[in-house]
Amino acid sequence: MSSSTRVFSLSDFDFELPESLIAQHPTAVRSASRLLDGRQLPPTDRIFRELPDQLQAGDLLVFNDTKVLKARIFGEKASGGKLELLVERVLTGNEVVAHMRVSKKPLPGARIHLCGGLRNGGFDAELLGRWPDADGPLFHLALTGAHGETPYALMEKFGHLPLPPYIERHQDGEVDPDEKEDSERYQTVFAAQPGAVAAPTAALHFDETVLAALQARGVERASVTLHVGAGTFQPVKTENLAEHQMHSEWYDIPLPTLAALERCRQRGGRVVAVGTTTVRTLESWAQYGNITGDTSIFITPGFEFQVVDMLVTNFHLPKSTLMMLVSAFSGYDHIMALYRHAIAQHYRFFSYGDSMLLERRRSTL
Repeated sequence: MSSSTRVFSLSDFDFELPESLIAQHPTAVRSASRLLDGRQLPPTDRIFRELPDQLQAGDLLVFNDTKVLKARIFGEKASGGKLELLVERVLTGNEVVAHMRVSKKPLPGARIHLCGGLRNGGFDAELLGRWPDADGPLFHLALTGAHGETPYALMEKFGHLPLPPYIERHQDGEVDPDEKEDSERYQTVFAAQPGAVAAPTAALHFDETVLAALQARGVERASVTLHVGAGTFQPVKTENLAEHQMHSEWYDIPLPTLAALERCRQRGGRVVAVGTTTVRTLESWAQYGNITGDTSIFITPGFEFQVVDMLVTNFHLPKSTLMMLVSAFSGYDHIMALYRHAIAQHYRFFSYGDSMLLERRRSTL
């Protein structure tokens, strides 16, 4: 039975993961993490700095150059009640939309003070309403800085990196203990376009040594931008995958990247996506024809890939949409075999964990 005829359910993408394999900190050196070469079975255990040797001159490596915002901001209502914002998107002017954690939701027109009780100073915000409509899940706010700073500047000054929920950082009332380490290591070395609330984690393994080796091997590089939203951690709650509502994220493909993709095809090279966000960006363009905009593409087994030939990716959460994407890319049974191997060999999982190299299967199961 091919993946195009087999019907998958949410439980098909579940697996048991020992908690000890969830990486809480990055490796001391980015490229010293492990790389599971999963192009064939049985897979080959490698170190990430060996990646350039697995590619060929003429291949094209495509990165996501988004930059993670310090989008987690603490504050309080006028009544003194504590709250926490997670800025999801910066709009025009001084406006943002955000998730809000608070005991009682404030009403439109309410003013809140951010960083109250946590740091000296801070800034105010006015709640304009819900977003994208009156019943939307997010809150639409206008930020007011003491000296007219932009939302980006205010977040940089007063915010915290929004680490994934499975990375534990114990607070002491002031800042996260390892904030300095995370500020550096939860960004890629080529992060350029601010707007994400989560890192494109497959790219965290790249450092200048690996990039130089790729250039020496004749591998071309290009970038896209997809601002990873908090929806990337949204659990799938329906056993029937067709009932899942995929989150939306903004992306952009620069014209030089389109030209690089065309050159790669003309010379017979392979398009190697770094991370599932890059896959979603490139395949959204191929499917819908837009080089910029919002995408809610949901890739599950049976999806016909049009652009990406190989994929560098981290290990993903059980029952996640990303498990479905990699299963669509390399085949369900193939991916589940790789995960069994990774668990048995004590690979490190999730954002600060290890990675794997995958190849697209023309006919998958």
